[in-house]
Amino acid sequence: MKKLLTRLQKYMGKRKMLLPGSLLSSAISAVLWIMPYIFIWLIVKQLLISDLQSTKEIIAWYALWALITSILSVVFYFLALTLSHLAAFRVETNIRKETMKKVIKLPLGFFENNTSGKLRKIIDDNAGITHSFLAHQLPDLAGTFIVPITTLLLIFIFDWKLGIVCLIPLIITVFIMRNMMLKKGKFFTQKYMTSLENMNTEAVEYVRGIPVVKIFQQTIYSFKSFYKSIIDYRDMVYNYTLLWKKPMSTYNTIINSFAYFLIIAAIFFINNSWNYINIIVNLIFFILITPVFAQSIMRSMHLNNSVIQASEALNRVEKLTKTKILPVSQNPEEIKNSKIEFKNVSFSYPWANKKAIDNINFTIKEWQTFAIVWPSWSGKTTTARLIPRFWDTNEWEIKIGNTNVKDISSKELMNNISFVFQNTKLFKTSLLENICYWNPNASEKEIKNALQLAQCKDIIEKMPDWLNTKIWTKWTYLSWWEMQRISIARAILKNSPIVVLDEATAFTDPENEHLIQKAFDKLTKNKTVLMIAHRLTSIVNADCILVMSEWQITERWTHKELIEKNWLYAKMWKEYKKSADWTIN
Repeated sequence: MKKLLTRLQKYMGKRKMLLPGSLLSSAISAVLWIMPYIFIWLIVKQLLISDLQSTKEIIAWYALWALITSILSVVFYFLALTLSHLAAFRVETNIRKETMKKVIKLPLGFFENNTSGKLRKIIDDNAGITHSFLAHQLPDLAGTFIVPITTLLLIFIFDWKLGIVCLIPLIITVFIMRNMMLKKGKFFTQKYMTSLENMNTEAVEYVRGIPVVKIFQQTIYSFKSFYKSIIDYRDMVYNYTLLWKKPMSTYNTIINSFAYFLIIAAIFFINNSWNYINIIVNLIFFILITPVFAQSIMRSMHLNNSVIQASEALNRVEKLTKTKILPVSQNPEEIKNSKIEFKNVSFSYPWANKKAIDNINFTIKEWQTFAIVWPSWSGKTTTARLIPRFWDTNEWEIKIGNTNVKDISSKELMNNISFVFQNTKLFKTSLLENICYWNPNASEKEIKNALQLAQCKDIIEKMPDWLNTKIWTKWTYLSWWEMQRISIARAILKNSPIVVLDEATAFTDPENEHLIQKAFDKLTKNKTVLMIAHRLTSIVNADCILVMSEWQITERWTHKELIEKNWLYAKMWKEYKKSADWTIN
């Protein structure tokens, strides 16, 4: 607990003193909360022992103090919650800010395995968990300790014999709760939060794919990973609940049985004592106050669970912030020209045991177009994404304009490279803002020219507000190939000297492929280009085609030369032409 609070305090800034203030107010509230029980006991004692007429004023005085202490208890608890909420909001805000500052500095490759759904769950939901712990559970910390200790002292002061009887159910329930909340509870919390992250990630992907699901009349079962994440979550929670069915039932039975133990003990003590009135008065007090133990134990259970959850949430957020960022050169160099050079480059992903590419060598001169082909998992995409430093190479170096990419600032690198990927990303804003994202100061003439070159005229004309139309709202959805042409317009407007195309025509139909190919011709004119493609017709005019196999380059010539060699590429070309010419008779 102390370690967790210390970790959370660094996110509080100038509001660190609010936390002890909240705990102090909560402690005062807890003590005041017990006082009405004492005054009620004193009232009952006066009614049973003294004459009613002579005790009216005393009873009224006790009743007044019971009311005053009750009100003061509520006031101090309200103050404790106010202070804890102020601290919690600052912690939640700063966790989000600090995490996002770190996330935007992470290498682009990090986001390949960390989807938006997963990151949202880690940052947003876990920050919310720490808020809930500080704002709601932490003020109960003082009461959780003070109330049962004070109550124990009172019952032993009033009647130590009945106090010992109260210890019997108390010890049994504490033992049961201790077994429930220790190691197994922590292990469950870890699995629970991991399952929520997985389910959240798959849910986002499922929602994004709903248009496809509806078009092809599929159901949730078409997204097997989403369905599996739901079933795994259900089974885990169900099995965990069954695990505690008997212990929790036993706990609830015993924690609510103080009265049974006390009445049996009181009958025994009355039979062996002449002062039965005093025993009855104390019995009434004990029956009134012993439910406090049940509340305190339940509070401690919820508090312990909240501590585990908050600690796990903070661990996950800080694990994200501890992800290694790419080193930045202290004396960054500018890019002098757009030549790209790979020198004996090898690379393996952090989570993989084998290399993704091995000993890659090639040079793309200025204004040349190189293409990489071969099936998936051969290293094509990895090769392309090392140029803009999605990841850093394990061995040797990649140069742009005779400068190692590690010696180029991130801003300089991004300003000189344009990307068009297979999975295009557009923001939920106007088409104009999407197109001008890389060049917000573009003139109207430049924007119109980019749209014309990217073959976007038909897309803009069908929109209700033309370029000012906000996409992803009602009736303003774009097809995949329309999104692709918008992204090409964005790249044309950026006008970077280097262009990276990663399977940008993979899912297009023949008509749209023709339009996209025309847009590519405009985009890549007088540019240094590296393109990856499955459709071989899109790369026949490339200056050089690199054929990759087993994470290495096995062939490198022009299309015509590769056909003449009659090696692997030639066979691929024949198969491709055969499939393209296939028709149903």
